[in-house]
Amino acid sequence: MDRRQCRVKLSVQPSRGLVDEKFIILVQNTPPGFRLTIHALHKCEDGHSWEAFAHYTTNATGTVNVSEDPSLGGTYSGVEQMGLLWSLRPVPGSKPGLRIRKLYIQTPMEVTVSVYQGHQTEGFTDQVPLASTVVERWYMAPGVRRVPITEDGLTATLFLPSGLGPFPGLLDLWGGGGKLVEYRAALLASHGFASLALNYLTPKITMETGKMVDNDYFETAYRVLEQHPEVLGSRIAMLGLSFGTSITLRMAVYSKVMKLRCAVCISGGHVQPIDGSVKQILSSMDVNHRKIRFNEQNQLIWRDLLLPIPTDPALKVDVGRLQCPLLLIVGEDDQSWPAYESAMDMKDMMERAGNDHLLTILCYPNTGHLIEPPYSPHFQVSTFISVTTSKEVVAVWGGETGAHSRAQEDAWRKMLVFLRENLYGSTNPGAASFSRL
Repeated sequence: MDRRQCRVKLSVQPSRGLVDEKFIILVQNTPPGFRLTIHALHKCEDGHSWEAFAHYTTNATGTVNVSEDPSLGGTYSGVEQMGLLWSLRPVPGSKPGLRIRKLYIQTPMEVTVSVYQGHQTEGFTDQVPLASTVVERWYMAPGVRRVPITEDGLTATLFLPSGLGPFPGLLDLWGGGGKLVEYRAALLASHGFASLALNYLTPKITMETGKMVDNDYFETAYRVLEQHPEVLGSRIAMLGLSFGTSITLRMAVYSKVMKLRCAVCISGGHVQPIDGSVKQILSSMDVNHRKIRFNEQNQLIWRDLLLPIPTDPALKVDVGRLQCPLLLIVGEDDQSWPAYESAMDMKDMMERAGNDHLLTILCYPNTGHLIEPPYSPHFQVSTFISVTTSKEVVAVWGGETGAHSRAQEDAWRKMLVFLRENLYGSTNPGAASFSRL
């Protein structure tokens, strides 16, 4: 195609939106049957670059609509409207074990979308694109307020929705990697929940004393939410991922201070020494991380080495005592933790106790451990620094990219519905539910 005779038009709408909002990519003004590659490039705040690309052939009008037309190859195939985001992967030559995590929540995730002639697979930076545009993806909607919290020894950030409060509250806990992770709480605030992102494994108080926090730390965080003038103190939920699930279940069942309206647990379980400290619970889970093995093809093996669900009641949270609705989100190919088996065991426990009407389970085949907000890239393996050993850990998360990405979209949508119903809507819990995508 002669560039002088044909100026390719590329549009992405909306060019600025929330990360869980879909966009439409259109390529126009090319010859019919023209072969092209649409490429996405994102440079992380840590300096590493990520890319995704897909091959298309224009229709009789010289147009490609990514929402309607199938990719013929690349980092994804078929009709996938958001494939250029969820199939992002490190550019060739990158350090192994990388993972995208937004650090500076008040700036957008910028993605450069470009069109190249022909079906390309490499060397994009060495070529001149036919057209290019930058897309902004935000975790914070306009008007959302970010409020650092340091009172009472806490290391946390409160995100308040735009508009007039008070708003329902949510305590957001991530997993065993520690640190203050804000992006999910910011996105939840963008959907109307006053969300407190809590650092509970590496907060300032822990660094100073050398000891991990205890239950009082989480109850203090709950009180901060409960007493905040822009939070509805009687409508507070708790959300945990991975190890955060263990803490969420523990506090929901046994805390005499925290009166949760509902709880959401993602990719975790109820197995833990009931009388153990946070450090003891975390150390018991680290047993799985020490069981990594490699086969003759140098592929990581984990699943067969996961610890079974114990039968000893002293090693399991008694979810039969739960008094609030509980949403469990699990992947059947979780290679980090037996989340599916744990969910089934909790289901049995709650049925025996007669409170299974409080339970909703979302179960996803071919889905791994890191079930994140929609269109987040999928990671089968990544590395992080273990809080207990201060050493780099290779974590196998599992999942198949396409199925895992569809699960993230479905789970996020249903989680928002669950939270709205229980924090904004009726106080009466519904019937028990089990869903398998």
